[in-house]
Amino acid sequence: MSEKNASKVRRWDQHGRQHVVRVQRTGVQRTIRCDTCGWRKGAQFLPRLKAQEHLAEAHQATVDPTGS
Repeated sequence: MSEKNASKVRRWDQHGRQHVVRVQRTGVQRTIRCDTCGWRKGAQFLPRLKAQEHLAEAHQATVDPTGS
């Protein structure tokens, strides 16, 4: 049976809109998917960093609610 995990990367843009990219893991495969625009990409390494890059580049969403 395969192991399945998911997490989210959330950022806000300068207009206060929230953007979310979901990182889903099945075994060693990771898929990142943007809830805002439907963008999708496979990412074996550093999926959360790629999600953050997408949010910054595509949506200018750079405000991290956790401050980290």
